[in-house]
Amino acid sequence: MRAPFRLIGGVLIATLLTQVTACGTIFYPDRRGQIDGKIDPAIAVLDAVGLLFYIVPGLIAFAVDFATGAIYYAPGETAQVAPEKLKEAIGADGKVDNHKLQTILETELGRSFPLDDPRLIQHKGSAQQLAMFGLQPAA
Repeated sequence: MRAPFRLIGGVLIATLLTQVTACGTIFYPDRRGQIDGKIDPAIAVLDAVGLLFYIVPGLIAFAVDFATGAIYYAPGETAQVAPEKLKEAIGADGKVDNHKLQTILETELGRSFPLDDPRLIQHKGSAQQLAMFGLQPAA
């Protein structure tokens, strides 16, 4: 009589551990239910760490994250700031003040952007792009 209870208990524990070992499912439960997309490298690396301990936990982590879709980036994550608020970052000479722009982006989006990074590539806009947002060229 004890053997069936141990078997059922073992299966239940294995099932619960399977659900817990998947990093994407733990860290991003809102991503579950996706079918495809770009794979989040941070979650893939964390799942791969399970391969270092034993093969089975790593494979289970990958299987659960792929099956639930939690390993993929969330689709359509965008961040927008109203053009009127961005006007404050444009100086009198028509140039963008990176410090003011960084402050605006941090307050509006809640994220930090390294606008003072020397590797940052800046592209010039056109008058048509400004007109599309209802702005007038200032320079």
